[in-house]
Amino acid sequence: MNHEQSRALYDRALSVLSGGVNSSVRATRPYPFFVEKGDGGHVIDADGNRYIDFVMGYGPLLLGHSLPEQVQSAIQQHAAEGPMYGAPTEVEVELAEFVTRHVPSVEMLRFVNSGTEATVSAVRLARGYTGRDKIVVMQSGYHGAQESTLVEGEGDHTAPSSPGIPESFAEHTLTVPFNDEEAAHEVFEEHGDDIAAVLTEPILGNYGIVHPVEGYHDTLRQLCDDHGSLLIFDEVITGFRVGGLQCAQGAFDIDPDITTFGKIVGGGFPVGAIGGKSEIIEQFTPAGDVFQSGTFSGHPVTMAAGLETLRYAAEHDVYDHVNGLGERLRAGLQDILEDQAPEYTVVGRDSMFKVIFTRDGPDSLEGQCEAGCQQQESCPRFEYCPKTGHDVTQAETERWERLFWPAMKDQGVFLTANQFESQFICDAHTGEDIENALEAYKEAI
Repeated sequence: MNHEQSRALYDRALSVLSGGVNSSVRATRPYPFFVEKGDGGHVIDADGNRYIDFVMGYGPLLLGHSLPEQVQSAIQQHAAEGPMYGAPTEVEVELAEFVTRHVPSVEMLRFVNSGTEATVSAVRLARGYTGRDKIVVMQSGYHGAQESTLVEGEGDHTAPSSPGIPESFAEHTLTVPFNDEEAAHEVFEEHGDDIAAVLTEPILGNYGIVHPVEGYHDTLRQLCDDHGSLLIFDEVITGFRVGGLQCAQGAFDIDPDITTFGKIVGGGFPVGAIGGKSEIIEQFTPAGDVFQSGTFSGHPVTMAAGLETLRYAAEHDVYDHVNGLGERLRAGLQDILEDQAPEYTVVGRDSMFKVIFTRDGPDSLEGQCEAGCQQQESCPRFEYCPKTGHDVTQAETERWERLFWPAMKDQGVFLTANQFESQFICDAHTGEDIENALEAYKEAI
């Protein structure tokens, strides 16, 4: 493939953008390709190269790049009527009504502008509601670029994971490994009276798609109930993708106190939201005393895009289509690994998928979970499959990034550029796309 235009654009970008990009995950080596436009389930770069797109904007594009007419019309109508107003609009009420009708735990919402802003606001809300300072997060979990969760360490021995964050922020953040019930009990035994909330993704989505073991979320729910803490589900990635319109909490039958949303709920435009029980969400100003505000919150174009995307998904069997393709792809990947790399692990659920380059595993996939790891104890690979983010970091991450990702790109398949981020299927993908992708995997692996 020729990448001269992308290389020239990156050379220009290095002069005016830090690292040549506006998000660190886009900084692929030796340089990223620059996208010119999207087309259904594909993207076309500045040099005219066409790729099957499994990045999907890192998750927001449930319908793909070529939006259905009803979604396009709503976006165009609201854009034509004026960019924004600094006043409420009907469409933000309609989107909130749609979400509260379909997500079991959500009675009330506050819209913001990004997943990071949603988790920042949710943590502040939990602290304000409970009058406590400490929060519990999962080691290797990701909740956006915010000071309270950019920490590293174990238990109460934490430190900021990035320069620019005062040590005092990390002092109030406790970490436990995902899927470790014993560690969760221990941290509550020691700090339970000071814990405002547990903040977790239902499925780790930024560390290889790690599924919860059976009962783990129930344990967190019970611990929060016993100690007067709140359970926050970060569904920025899983919301309206895993579990369909009920989101992952519906699929896992867990009732969190607060849920954060992003990505799909904005239909591909900048968005975030904090939802939950009315008595908690009403603590935001002006109804309560926990300050939260934003100039672009509830932006009418974003609200229209999100509402019509979810309406279209509800009316056109989108979830049946994308989940069916996801199962087909993961099953095909397992067949490839059986022959070529049985130590590797296929993970994912519904329309999410990934191959983790796990090491030193069993030499057979016989009897494993069908179409991707589900953390089933009956699976002969149960003890081996990644249970935590740390387990994923022990995989062959450099091989994935330096050899596998470029090989897939050269065959016209666009994947996220590291071992950790999820891949996504959209409604515009076809069975032919899946078969072509499997052939590319077979060659690259």
